Amino acid sequence: MQIGMVGLGRMGGNMAERLRREGHEVVGYDRDPEVADVSSLKELVDRLHPPRAVWVMVPAGEPTRATIEELGTLLSAGDLVVDGGNSHYLDDQRHAADLGAAGIGFVDCGVSGGVWGLQNGYALMVGGSESDVRRLAPVFESLKPAQDGFVHAGEVGAGHFAKMVHNGIEYGMMQAFAEGWELLRASDVVTDVTGAFRSWRHGTVIRSWLLDLMVRALEEDPALEELRGYAQDSGEGRWTVQAAVDHAVPLPVITAALYARFASRQDDSPAMKVIAALRNQFGGHAVTAKEGETAKGADAPGADVVPPVEAGE
Repeated sequence: MQIGMVGLGRMGGNMAERLRREGHEVVGYDRDPEVADVSSLKELVDRLHPPRAVWVMVPAGEPTRATIEELGTLLSAGDLVVDGGNSHYLDDQRHAADLGAAGIGFVDCGVSGGVWGLQNGYALMVGGSESDVRRLAPVFESLKPAQDGFVHAGEVGAGHFAKMVHNGIEYGMMQAFAEGWELLRASDVVTDVTGAFRSWRHGTVIRSWLLDLMVRALEEDPALEELRGYAQDSGEGRWTVQAAVDHAVPLPVITAALYARFASRQDDSPAMKVIAALRNQFGGHAVTAKEGETAKGADAPGADVVPPVEAGE
C-alpha cells in the first residue's frame, strides 16, 4: 500500500526502508532535506492518494503534537494518522478526539526494535478501532518479525500504554544485568566476567536479546572504560511509575531502576553528601571531597572516643 512517513531518523528511516523492501510505496518527509522525498507536510499529503495513511515517527511531546495538529489541517475525512513514537497514552486519546472531529482516524503504535529492526523486524503494540487497524494490516505485517511481534492491544491509547510498560520492564532487566556485572567485577572470585555473561546466553532462564547485547558490548570493551556511567531515560519509565501510582500497583523494581538512572546523572550526589555527613557525625567517617579518602583526624567528631556500632554500618 501507499503510506506517508514523517520522521526519517534512526527508527523512521529504517522502517521506511523495510516497507519499501516489502513493496510498499513510502513518501517520506523529514526536516533533513537530504533524506526526504518531499519538502513539507503539505507536499507529502498532496503526493498521497486518498484515503491517505500517514505514519508519524518524531520525538514524543511537542514535536508529535505539532505534527499531528498540522496534519489535522491538511488531511481529509477518511484519512488516517498513526503515531509510532513514544507518546503518552493520554495524548493519544486527545489526538484521536481532535482528529475524529474532522473524520480523520487515529491509531497509536508502540514500536520496539531499535536500530536492529530493519533486519529483525519490529515488535508492534497497537491501539485503535478494529477497522482502522485492519486497514493498516499490510504495513504491520511487513514491519513485524516473521513470527509474532504484533498485538492489537485495545482501543486508542492501548498500544502506547503497552509499550510504556514494556519499557518499564526493560529498565528493570537492564538494571539487574548492570548490578550483576558490577558485583562480579568487584569480587576477587570470578576472573572472567565477560565469559560468565557469555555462558548464560544458552540454557539459562535469563537468556535474552538484552543478554546477547550485553555480551556484545563486553566483548568490545570488557571494562566498559570507553563509556561514562550516565543513562538518560526516555520518559516512559517515569510514565510507568506514575501509572503504577494512579492504579495503586506496586512497582518496586521498575521504580528503583528509574531512580538509578537519575542517580547516574550526578557526578557528586547531593543525597550521598547527606549520607556521608551523617556517617561522619555518628561514626567519625570523614570523607574529603578533594581526595575522596576516608580520614579520621584529630578534629573529627568522636575522634577521641570509640564510636558506637550502628546498625548497617
